[in-house]
Amino acid sequence: MQENLQIKQHGVEVREESFLQGVKDCIPTLLGYLSIGFAAGVLGKTSGLSVTEITLMSLLVYAGSAQFIIAGMVAANGSASAIIFTIFFVNLRHLLLSAALSPYFRHLSPLKNMLIGSLLTDETFGVAMAQTANKTYISDRWMHGLNITAYLNWVIANIAGAFLGQWITDPQKFGLDFALPAMFIGLLVLMMVSRAKVAVDIVVAVSAVVIVVGVSLLTSGSVGVIVATIIAATIGMVVEKWK
Repeated sequence: MQENLQIKQHGVEVREESFLQGVKDCIPTLLGYLSIGFAAGVLGKTSGLSVTEITLMSLLVYAGSAQFIIAGMVAANGSASAIIFTIFFVNLRHLLLSAALSPYFRHLSPLKNMLIGSLLTDETFGVAMAQTANKTYISDRWMHGLNITAYLNWVIANIAGAFLGQWITDPQKFGLDFALPAMFIGLLVLMMVSRAKVAVDIVVAVSAVVIVVGVSLLTSGSVGVIVATIIAATIGMVVEKWK
């Protein structure tokens, strides 16, 4: 129970890692979940999906970019195989996200790791990586609090968007499409501040931007993101060891 106590030892603050603390740490990302989830519900409704279909999609797919693509391809009468193939490649980055976090959950059983990985998103990954600073493992209770809070808010926002979508025909008119990038910028700044390795982070960021733009010109944006993540992370590791 010691990990659930928030105490100060030798001047170093030991953060609480309970389920409730995971819920609290998710709060800064909720505005992003609510706004993007609402936009996904509205877009699904305007593309012709029913409230039930939008709800099931938010429960089972649980991925903003994937749901936007599905809604667009459904509106364009895309085939089921084309939708599945596209979504598979768009979400391949989750392999990298899970691989990056897996060392911090080695103390858990495969079933518990599967439960954590099934609800992992870009946003909860960002919050979890900030939590890994100076640690060798993360509490599964804290991670469940973070994941489940994000999941419930996403589903609720999708349902709200589906019900109100009939009155909102253009989500971009209200600036909802900027909510996701704004949230990621906030998470990135918080992570860079907590790491206190600004020079290495800048090298990695510049490398990633150059690589993703270059690769995206030759292939797809999704492939560019995956290639840039692998190469930029390798560059960051080499630079950090070289210093």
